[in-house]
Amino acid sequence: MNTLREAVQDYLALRRSLGFKLREDGARLADFVSFMEQRKASYVTHELALTWAQAPPALPSQWARRLGFVRVFARHRSATDPRTQIHVSGRTSIPTMKYRPCLMPPSRCVVARRCGLGHTIV
Repeated sequence: MNTLREAVQDYLALRRSLGFKLREDGARLADFVSFMEQRKASYVTHELALTWAQAPPALPSQWARRLGFVRVFARHRSATDPRTQIHVSGRTSIPTMKYRPCLMPPSRCVVARRCGLGHTIV
């Protein structure tokens, strides 16, 4: 069985051969593998994936996206390593922010924001 780093390289090579660019995916998965190697982990777990996704300097608005990179890779990796845990989408405490659009003229939007009436988190 190959290492996690080799598995990520194989995964990226396969996806790129299919036409995907995966620029950001490659960089994030390399970060994830370094994180896993520091913890001497040889397979993906829910806890480690979530810990990495929420680790600084990542902002809360980036957590779900970072976790998504690992989720797709873990799905691929589970075919060759049955210990791999695939994190289920939507089952985390990762906050998502939804903003209500301001449907007023720009001059009134500024006033509404100052009063707390526009662009509120739902």
